[in-house]
Amino acid sequence: MRVRAVKNGEFVEVKVLMKHRMLSRLSWGPDGRLILPHFIQTVRGTCNGRPVLHVNFGGSVARDPYFSFKFKGGKLGDKVVVSWVDSDGDTRTDETLVT
Repeated sequence: MRVRAVKNGEFVEVKVLMKHRMLSRLSWGPDGRLILPHFIQTVRGTCNGRPVLHVNFGGSVARDPYFSFKFKGGKLGDKVVVSWVDSDGDTRTDETLVT
C-alpha cells in the first residue's frame, strides 16, 4: 500500500493506493475449483492515534483501489496510519508522516 499525506491549508489530504485482487463474486478457476469472493471490507485511518477515517467497502470496488480523503487538525510531522481488513481476515497497515 502506498500512503501519502500532505498538509494543504487547514486540511491534510491523504492519498492511498492499495494492492489487492478484489474478487467480487463467486467464480470458477481454470482447474474447476470454486473461487470465493475476496475483497477489502474495512479501511481505517488515524492521525497520531486519533481516528480520522472509517470506510466499509463492498464487493463492487475495483482491483488495486485508489482513494483519497481529507481531515482537519493535522500538523506537519504527524503520523498517519491506514489499515485494512479483507474478507479472509488478512490485514495490512502502512504509515506516513504529514509533509
